[in-house]
Formats: sequence, structure tokens, C-alpha cells
Amino acid sequence: MQGFIVHINRVKDEDLIVTILTEDKLLPTYRFYGARHSVINTGYMIDFETELSSRSNLAQLRHVMHLAQNWNLDRDRFYFWQSFVKLFYEHLRDVENVDKFYFDLLKSSSEKWYRQNPKRVAVEAYLNLLQFEGRLHSLEYCFLCEEKIEEESVALARAYLPAHTECIHNKGIHIDKLKQLFHKKKTLFLDDDEAEYLYRIMNEGF
Repeated sequence: MQGFIVHINRVKDEDLIVTILTEDKLLPTYRFYGARHSVINTGYMIDFETELSSRSNLAQLRHVMHLAQNWNLDRDRFYFWQSFVKLFYEHLRDVENVDKFYFDLLKSSSEKWYRQNPKRVAVEAYLNLLQFEGRLHSLEYCFLCEEKIEEESVALARAYLPAHTECIHNKGIHIDKLKQLFHKKKTLFLDDDEAEYLYRIMNEGF
């Protein structure tokens, strides 16, 4: 079985609860301290097995192999990756069965993480997530005052909800750029400040 480690929680006697996003589950597993183990970390893609245990209600995590990417030793890229992966855990933490979409999205993002700017990869993945969940809104109306947006610059709130810049007291991006962004899910035509703006909003939570 393969999956991404999205959360690690230390419990008694140095044991760990390791939560893994697989193709169809958000799977909490138990890893006992004291046995010989490979190194694990939040964000790692792993191949693993589980085994029922008499010491825990959770399945025991066994035979872990890190499926490393060539950028895993790049400290900055890995830091951004861990931050991105943690957002998936917070978004999905209350569910057990998940659509394969989420695993595939993480996998495809990890394959682009070295070749492209990680922040842009994250933003593009987030746009696809919002569309998949039916939460990518039209840019026609402000979500706060519910009035039509007629200005050229549109501000975005959490979940990329559109708003008048004066309603949320934040800068915006030209509406034509946002329309293209929402349609194509690509950031190539955005400058670095605009991509950073979108990345900061994404980090407020999925």
C-alpha cells in the first residue's frame, strides 16, 4: 500500500500515531517505539503494510519504505511541501474514506515540486481542489456585501472567495487575470507578488 504521511502525533513511551493519506482513506496507524524502524517524516510518500495489534485499537504500521523524490533533501522545498501536506490533514481530518482525487493531487504536485516554483504548484493544486469540491466561485459578486463587482481589481478571501477590495481592506488582482486563473488553473501569467498573494491566502486553510 502507498500513501503520504500527513500527520504524526507522539504518544506515550515515544510511540507514534501516524496518519497516512492513501488512495481511498485517511488512515491512522500506530508505530511502536523500540523496534527497528526506518525514518519517517510528515510529507513522506511511503510504501507500507499494516497489521492488527493487540496493543492498540489502531492498525500497526509495518515495513515502511520511503519513496523519496529528488527534492526531499532540499530543505526549503521540503519545508513548503510539509506545510502544504499539513493543510490536507486539517481539511480531511474528520473523514475516513476519501476520494482518490486527493491522493492523486498530492502525487502529481510532488512530481512537479522540483521542476517548478513550489508555491505556484501549491496554488494550482488548490484551485483544482476547490473546483473538485464545487467551491470555486464566480467572480461576479462580492461574498461579503453581495453586490456586483464592477471594479477591475478583485480581492480574494479564504477559499478564494471574491470580494471588493474595500470590503476586506486588502489589495486585489486584475479581474481578467483571475478569470484566466480560475479557468486554466495555471499561474504562468501571474507575477511573483500575485502568486505570493494567492499562496498566503491558501495557507489560511482549505
